[in-house]
Amino acid sequence: MAISLVLGVLVGAVLGLTGAGGGILAVPALVAGMGWTMQQAAPVALIAVGAGAALGAVEGLRRGLVRYRAALLMVCAGIPMSSLGIHVAQLVSQRILMSVFALIMLIVAASLVRRSFAGRTEPAQGSRLWAQLDPKSGRFRWSWSTGLLFGGLGALTGFMTGLLGVGGGFIVVPGLRRFTNASMHGIVATSLAVIALVSLGAIASALAHGVVMPLKVTAWFACTTALGMLLGRVAAAQLSERHVQFSFGLVLIGVAIGLLARAGLPA
Repeated sequence: MAISLVLGVLVGAVLGLTGAGGGILAVPALVAGMGWTMQQAAPVALIAVGAGAALGAVEGLRRGLVRYRAALLMVCAGIPMSSLGIHVAQLVSQRILMSVFALIMLIVAASLVRRSFAGRTEPAQGSRLWAQLDPKSGRFRWSWSTGLLFGGLGALTGFMTGLLGVGGGFIVVPGLRRFTNASMHGIVATSLAVIALVSLGAIASALAHGVVMPLKVTAWFACTTALGMLLGRVAAAQLSERHVQFSFGLVLIGVAIGLLARAGLPA
């Protein structure tokens, strides 16, 4: 029990410092700290991921930043795919899941380190855009390419959420940055809304698949994650965003190497 409390505070602090993307550490923390399998840790981790994303999404809705139609399409495509991801996770070995998770962490880490050295980027422009905002209404112009983009991003996000217990912000944010001309604030807020709702759907799907979450440990982990998140948000106001991104990237690299080493150990 004490271990779950400490892990909750630590994961929450990272969430507060880095945003919902920090939830990617929840699964490795539970696997290493509690000795759980990836399949056991993923639904519990999604509670932390979903809670962190929900807080950010509410703020984004209050400020009018969430592209709710795009988010709704991504959620509708993502929730069914999260069920498929959970089913696949039950079939593959721990080594494969850990290796895939570690590779995802390395990709996210590389992106964070690269962004920490890059300047602020402007919205994408040009013929590569699959979805564009109407300058007059400020809303997306809907077409087949727009629907395919949001549906595809949502489906992939849902599958990875169910498979690995991660929110999928590492899919939604780069996808929207590359193929739309939405502002970064709008992209992040929309991503958080998608993560929160898809995580909720994935948790329900996991329960339907017979995954059992220890109620007491899960409740304490969720509560201490919320506490750690508040502490992390306070600390984030005093730190440079570039330094936080770079440091978080290095932490992810270290954790990924640890997961790869663990995956290579004999059973």
